[in-house]
Amino acid sequence: MNSSKTPAEILNIAGNAVRISNPDKVVFPEPGLTKLDVVRYYLAVADGALRGAGGRPMVLKRFPKGIGAEPFFQKRVPENHPDFIDTVTLHYASGTSAEEAVIRDAAGLAWVVNLGCLDLNPHPVRAEDLEHPDELRVDLDPMPGVDWSQIVDVAYVARDVLDDVGLVGWPKTSGSRGLHILVRIAPRWAYRDVRLAAETLAREVGKRAPGLATARWWKEERGESVFVDFNQNAKDRTVASAYSIRPLPDARVSTPLTWDEVASTRPEQFTVPTVIERFAVMGDPHAGIDNAAGTLDGLISLAADLGPAEKPPRGGDGVGRRQSVMPLIEVARTKTRPEALAALDEWKTLHADLVPALHPADILVDGMRGSSSLWYRVRVNLQHVPENERPGQEGLIADYDPWAGKE
Repeated sequence: MNSSKTPAEILNIAGNAVRISNPDKVVFPEPGLTKLDVVRYYLAVADGALRGAGGRPMVLKRFPKGIGAEPFFQKRVPENHPDFIDTVTLHYASGTSAEEAVIRDAAGLAWVVNLGCLDLNPHPVRAEDLEHPDELRVDLDPMPGVDWSQIVDVAYVARDVLDDVGLVGWPKTSGSRGLHILVRIAPRWAYRDVRLAAETLAREVGKRAPGLATARWWKEERGESVFVDFNQNAKDRTVASAYSIRPLPDARVSTPLTWDEVASTRPEQFTVPTVIERFAVMGDPHAGIDNAAGTLDGLISLAADLGPAEKPPRGGDGVGRRQSVMPLIEVARTKTRPEALAALDEWKTLHADLVPALHPADILVDGMRGSSSLWYRVRVNLQHVPENERPGQEGLIADYDPWAGKE
């Protein structure tokens, strides 16, 4: 990151003045992209980005210290927001509420980037109807050891299931390792019904592609499979929308694809420079998504046919805490991912004799949502270590408390 600040630049975007502070600050050192470059990227793909995030309440995921530091999540819109930023008040399952930003135009995109946002994280509802989602979100999340070809296979199975229930899926890269499939729906169903429909889709995909895909919620039970993450449809969840820049060194973009492209491209092809060129040449592959809203009747009917989903095992301690069926040990809780990986390396050094027995999916490094930022939990599944050689739960190598000092 550049330490010296440059004068702010005022952009006139369709009649709205947007102030970009410190425009020459380098945000992505590897490709040399500045803050102003990020703004210009979003202006170049504004039609597509607004198709995914426009008109929806948005959680602001801010990177004030750059991509090398953890972001913080800001639900409440800054008090001094400009007139071209709309707001709505969301009520969360926890009982809290927040007045969140709603962007509707390119000036809004530039404004959120100036706050330090790189990816856009809208809710699956429109500002005009906060209780009835108009988008079902399928997140194909690969476990460690799963390659892109397996994700592709699962994506096509998901498309077949959607076809069978009369829905249209629109694929995009997640911008990381996975793939998202967006499904526009009529805003007639409550969050609970949408999540049930998504879980049903996940279960059916797992049923049709055993060993390749899973709907098992507990990470240690998935093996080397693609998790069809239905819980992204819970009320409080958001995902990075189309054309979002992800905080990776190569400035990778969550990019809409045609179904033909799913098998012929890879996520690393889509970065800020390549997506600007791609958008200028071919436009947005998801241009028709808003005209393809469908009904959840087919998935809800399938839910009845499949019967109740398997419930996770619970402990017998009287308070309902879950007890894993896997031989899990916890290694560390840390504030940042680098600290988590350092703690894992230390554990591996202490238990070097066990490491050869571990499979990629046995190492569980999870980003956990705290009050306003992520923290990290490191666990190891000892299922492939002979039972008589498994160590017991030891003291944590690091024990960060994300709620220390907070009510």
